[in-house]
Amino acid sequence: MASQEVKVPDIGNYTDIPVIELLVKPGDSVRKDQGLVTLESDKATMEVPSSAEGVVKAITVKIGDTVSEGSVVAIIEAAAAAATPAAEAAPAVAPAAPAAAAPASKAAPAADAGKPEKAVIDTRRPAELSELQTAALAPDIDPEVSGPRTPPIAFGADTVLPEKVPHASPAVRLFARELGVDLRRVTGTARNGRIAREDVQAFVKKALAGSGPAAPAPAGGGLNLLPWPQVDFSKFGPIEHRPLSKIKKISGANLARNWAMIPHVTQHDDADVTDLEALRVALNKENEKAGVKVTMLAFLIKAVVAALKKFPDFNASLDPAGDSLILKKYFHVGFAADTPNGLVVPVLRDADQKGVLDIAVETGELARKAREGKLGPADMSGGCFSISSLGGIGGTAFTPIINAPEVAILGVSKTQTRPVWDGKAFQPRLLLPLSLSYDHRVIDGASAARFTAYLGQVMADLRRVLL
Repeated sequence: MASQEVKVPDIGNYTDIPVIELLVKPGDSVRKDQGLVTLESDKATMEVPSSAEGVVKAITVKIGDTVSEGSVVAIIEAAAAAATPAAEAAPAVAPAAPAAAAPASKAAPAADAGKPEKAVIDTRRPAELSELQTAALAPDIDPEVSGPRTPPIAFGADTVLPEKVPHASPAVRLFARELGVDLRRVTGTARNGRIAREDVQAFVKKALAGSGPAAPAPAGGGLNLLPWPQVDFSKFGPIEHRPLSKIKKISGANLARNWAMIPHVTQHDDADVTDLEALRVALNKENEKAGVKVTMLAFLIKAVVAALKKFPDFNASLDPAGDSLILKKYFHVGFAADTPNGLVVPVLRDADQKGVLDIAVETGELARKAREGKLGPADMSGGCFSISSLGGIGGTAFTPIINAPEVAILGVSKTQTRPVWDGKAFQPRLLLPLSLSYDHRVIDGASAARFTAYLGQVMADLRRVLL
């Protein structure tokens, strides 16, 4: 059978899609429908499958090339054609026979049709031969060709072959490297055993849950991370050991889980709070005798509630199976509180039913209890959405980590006075940097941009909460 061209199949309306990965190379044996190259559009990755079983004769594209429907990506020598050279090559590895036997060898196919053929030993990948195959083929192996015998490998369910190349896209490989996951230990569930991002997440989740076979915990924390560097710092100078607080130990484990299991994306924006800051100063003067101090956090909570009502997917959680979204009809807002012992997140309940002054009083009381270590479980549970404000310290932007099982968190940095064009001239305006981290499984980029844009509008004119 002649060589076949493998072309890009019907891929919808996509054109000029870049090639991001070559899955095979010339000389590789492939089966029908096995992926040859990976393409990546702005929405998804896809493989171009082989149209026949055989041997790769040539790859006609390289990484970075763009292709469309009908583009040739490879040339395959079909199995029937590829078998001929292999059969002719068999005598090259067979033991030399007497010259007189040469004529008989040509007639061997007809005379010995009922006998098993001599095995052809592929010396390129001997490690893939099982113990049974090795024993059966041993009489036909020429030591000068095959080299010394290697004891057979005892394969187990958890055995990782050094030469095993994980079948995953560059994006998934990068994701795995960021988490310290060895892709050779991950089972792929996508087409042709390809490893998807969800497979990596499932592997990490299983490792964190400790559901694997009992074994000593590795220094990398059970995720096949590189061992934590063991350094004797005292060799370089004086040191001091300071044990972590219980809060830091607990929050650290939760943060590591949330960062590993949630696909984070952060949307950055600015809110014009010039007029709102003037109102805040005025309210503090009016309520000075009552001892009420209004911070920007109180306004933020009020504005966030308005945004959650307009965009209900942000006031939700994924069910444990990940099959549906649980929409919440209540509005409990958590806020990060910095304490001497570490970070805690008290929750203001029913924020939609409270005014700015009430919110200011309650958040102040919760912050005081947090500093004194007097928060109870009820004070830190039931949150729908969290706010992390670093405005009193500094910074221009950051990536807050989502507080699972919530699906978003708002980070706030320090306000800055910057010139803003009003159509006629530049005016000094007080801008508040916003950093919205969201769970990309639930929220897409367009929704996040609309959320922060609306939040900025509310912060610029708080009368919008009345609409």
